Amino acid sequence: MNHERPVKIGTLDSLREHLQWAIELEHATLPPYLTVLYSLDSERNPAAVEVVSGVFVEEMLHLALAANLLNAVGGTPRLDMPGMLPPHPRKLPHSDLEVSLVPFGAEALEMFLRLEQPAAPGAPPEGEGYETIGQFYAAIEQGLRHLCDTLGEKEVFCGDPTRQVSGAHFRHTAGSLFAVDDLESALGALKEIVEQGEGNARGEVWDGDQDVLHPERDEVAHYYRFQELKLGRRYQRGDTPKTGPTGEKVRVDPDGVLPMTPNPRPAARGSAVRAAQDLFDTTYSTLLDLLEQAFNGDPKRLTDATRTMFTLRAQARALMTLPGGAGPTFAYVPPEARS
Repeated sequence: MNHERPVKIGTLDSLREHLQWAIELEHATLPPYLTVLYSLDSERNPAAVEVVSGVFVEEMLHLALAANLLNAVGGTPRLDMPGMLPPHPRKLPHSDLEVSLVPFGAEALEMFLRLEQPAAPGAPPEGEGYETIGQFYAAIEQGLRHLCDTLGEKEVFCGDPTRQVSGAHFRHTAGSLFAVDDLESALGALKEIVEQGEGNARGEVWDGDQDVLHPERDEVAHYYRFQELKLGRRYQRGDTPKTGPTGEKVRVDPDGVLPMTPNPRPAARGSAVRAAQDLFDTTYSTLLDLLEQAFNGDPKRLTDATRTMFTLRAQARALMTLPGGAGPTFAYVPPEARS
C-alpha cells in the first residue's frame, strides 16, 4: 500500500462515500465476532463470552453511530446488499486488514488485536489503505472539520433530523447512541467509536466509561480486553499499555469451545449442514434489511433486529453442533430468495 499522501476528503460527496465505508467497516467486524461468540460455551468460558459479547454490542453501537453520521450529512445508509457479505477470509473495506471466521482461540485473539490495534502516536489520517481503524476515522474527522470551515456547518449537516436513531438501549455497554446534527455531535460520535476500540487519546487502556457489568472498575477498551484474554489477567487501576494487566486472573477453558472449520464453505446441497447454513444466511440477510430500514427512517426496526439476533444465535448453535466442524458462512441471500 502507498501511504505517502493520505486521501483527502474535500467534498460532501467524498465525505458521504467515506461514511458509507465506515458503515461497511463496522459491519465487517460483526461476522467474526459473532462466530467466535457462537463457538463459546458460556458456562465454561464466562469471561470470554463477557468480553466478546460486550465488544459485539459496542460494534453494533458504532454501526448505528456511523449511520447517524451519514444521515446527518445527507447520505443514505446501505446494508442490504451483496457487497456487505463477501466470502471469508476478506479484507476490510479499502484496507489490507483481513478478517476470518474462526472459533475462539489464539488465532481469533490475534485477529481481534490486529483489528483493534491503536494507531501509533503521530500516525497520519488515512482515508484509504488505512493501517488502523483509528487512522481511518481521523481522516473522516479531518474532512468534517475542513468542510465545516469551507462550506459552513449548515451546508454540511443538511440531512433530515428525523432519520437519526437515538436513545436505544444497548446492553453491556456504557456507550450511548445519540443524534448527530452538528460538528460537535459528529466529533462526539467519532470519539465514541475510536476510544471504545483502542483506548482514550491519552494512550491509556480505558475507554472513558465505567464498566456496566463491574461498576467498581473502569471500562477497558476493546484492544486491551482481548489482551486480558490473551495474557490471562485483568487490567486494574494504575496499569498502562507498557505494564500490561496486573490484576486478577482471567480463566479460559480451551475445551469449552465448539470445533469449527475456519472460514466454512457451503456444504453439499440436500445435507443437514447445508439446510442449517441456508437458514442462518437467510436470517442474517433479513437482519441487514431490518438495520437498513432502521437507519432510513424506521427506527422501530431496531427492536425487530434485536429479536432477530436471538434467532440467529439459536440457529448458529444448532448448526455448529452438527458433525464435521460445521459453521455459518455468512453468505448473502437476496430479498426474493428469503422466505
